[in-house]
Amino acid sequence: MSGFVVWFTGLSGAGKSTLAELLKVEIEGRGRHVEVLDGDEVRTHLSKGLGFSKEDRDTNIRRIGYAARLVARSGGVAITAAISPYREVRDEVRAQTPGFFEVYVRCSVEELARRDVKGLYAKALRGEIGNFTGVSDPYEAPLKPEVAVDSEAESVEESFTRIVAQLERSGLLSPGVRESRADPELARNLPRLDVGPRETSDALMLGWGALAPLAGFMGSSDYLSVLAEGRLKSGQPFTIPVLLRTKQPLKAGRVALWTAGEPVAIVDVEGAFQTSPDEEALAVYGTDDLAHPGVRALRESGGWALAGAVTALRRPDTGFPEHDLTPLEVRRAKAERGWRTMVGFQTRNPVHRAHEYLQKVALESVDGLLLHPLVGETQPGDIPADVRMRCYEALLADYFPAGRTLLATNPAWMRYAGPKEAVFHALVRRNYGCTHFIVGRDHAGVGGYYDTYAAHRVFDEYAPGELGIEILKFEHAFYCRACAGMASVRTCPHPADQHEALSGTAVRQMLAAGVDLPAEFTRPEVAQVLARTAVAEQ
Repeated sequence: MSGFVVWFTGLSGAGKSTLAELLKVEIEGRGRHVEVLDGDEVRTHLSKGLGFSKEDRDTNIRRIGYAARLVARSGGVAITAAISPYREVRDEVRAQTPGFFEVYVRCSVEELARRDVKGLYAKALRGEIGNFTGVSDPYEAPLKPEVAVDSEAESVEESFTRIVAQLERSGLLSPGVRESRADPELARNLPRLDVGPRETSDALMLGWGALAPLAGFMGSSDYLSVLAEGRLKSGQPFTIPVLLRTKQPLKAGRVALWTAGEPVAIVDVEGAFQTSPDEEALAVYGTDDLAHPGVRALRESGGWALAGAVTALRRPDTGFPEHDLTPLEVRRAKAERGWRTMVGFQTRNPVHRAHEYLQKVALESVDGLLLHPLVGETQPGDIPADVRMRCYEALLADYFPAGRTLLATNPAWMRYAGPKEAVFHALVRRNYGCTHFIVGRDHAGVGGYYDTYAAHRVFDEYAPGELGIEILKFEHAFYCRACAGMASVRTCPHPADQHEALSGTAVRQMLAAGVDLPAEFTRPEVAQVLARTAVAEQ
C-alpha cells in the first residue's frame, strides 16, 4: 500500500499531539506501520541547535517534511505534530510530498492561555517571552487544509472521528470496521418483515461491519452511483448493490427482519425507492440473460428497495462455531498471531493443488493466510459447505505450517458477478483485516459470461491504494508432468497436454464412479473426504 503523511498544524497546546497519538493507535490497528514525528522530540534530536527565527523554524519544518517523506516512501504512515506556523514552508512541503494530508487544529489564544498550566501564554502576553507563536510571532492558518477541527468547540473524540472519516473518504485510509449489534429481544415489539437467506446474509454482514463503508442497505443515490461508476455517491469504490428488496414499499421507521422464525436484524428504514433491474443486470452482471444465476435471482426479487442503517441481532452462525468469526474477531486473531500482513483467499470449492500453489506463493511474501470460504448460498451442484470445511481443515493441518493460516467462514451469498464481484470480494476481505487478496482466473465467474482475466483488468479502474488492499493477480496454475511440479502459464513452457487439469464436472463424475482423484490434482487427504461423501450419498 502507498504511504502517506498526516500533517498536524496549530498553536502550541491546541491538541495536535493528543490527536496524533490517537490516530497512531487507530491506523496501527488497521495493519499499517506508523511513525509519529512530534515537534518537541524533533527539536531535541533532529533540529538540536536551531533557534526560533523564521529561518530556523523553516529549516526545522523542512527536516520534518524530509523525514516524513522517507517514512511514506517506504509504505509507512508518518504523522507530524509541530506548530509549523508559516504557510509558505508548509505548502512547500506539501508540493514535495505525495499523499500529504493537512489537519488544522484550531483554538483561540484565550482558550489556550486558560488551559496552559505552565503559564507560558500568560508570560508571552505580558511580553516576558519573545518569538512566541500566536502572540509575539505570527501563526498563518492553512487556507485549504484537508480537514480543520476546533479543539475549543469539539471534544477530542469528535475531532478524531472527523479526521478518520476524512482520511477514509480521501482513500488514504481503508474504511474501519464498526459492529452494530443488539439484543434480539429488541425486535419483539417491532413491525416484522420476513426475509430469505440472501437478505439475512447481507443484513448480518452489514451489522458486523463486513461491508464497510456501508452501515446499512443502500439508498437510491448510492445504488445509482454503484451501477454507473462502480463507486458509492461519496466516491468510495463499491461494485455490488446491497439492497433490501421488497415487493412493496414500507413506511419509514424501525422494522425487524425475521428468518426461520427468528429475528436476525433491525433496519432503521429511511425510505424506499424503485430499482432498475434492466440497468442493474447489465451494469453488475454484464448480461440480461436469465440463464445467468445472478440475473435470475435479480428478476425473481422485488422491484422496491428499503434503505436504512442495520443492527445485527446475532453473531455468525453458519454451523461451524470454531470458524464463525466476525471481521473484528478475525482482526484480533491476526494481531494475536503477530501478523502485520495477511492475504485473503476466496473459494466456494475444495482447495485443489492449483489453489494451494497460489496460496503458498503468496505466503512467501506475507505473514499469514486467511482461507475464507464462502458458505452462504451458492448454485445447485456446488459441493456442500460442511464437506468443503472438512477438506479445508485436512489441507491446512497437513500441508501448511502451524501459525501461518486462519480458517474463517464467509457467510456471503454468491452473486456470480465476475469482475464486479472480484472487487466486492476484495473490499470484504479488507474489512476482515487482509492487506492482500488473491485473484485468479475467472474469479467469481460462471458459464462463459466473462473472459478468463476480466477480473484482473477491473482493478485497473482504481488508483493504487484506493481499495485499501493489494491485489495479487495470478494466471492459470496447474501440475505439469514435464516440469514435475506446480507451475503457471507464466512459468511453464510445455503444451497443455502435459498439464493436469480437471473440470468440476469431471471431478464429480470420478467421485460418483469411485475413481480416485489424481494426487497431481488434489491432496490425498482432501480426495478421501470427497470420496467418503460421494459414497455416503449413493
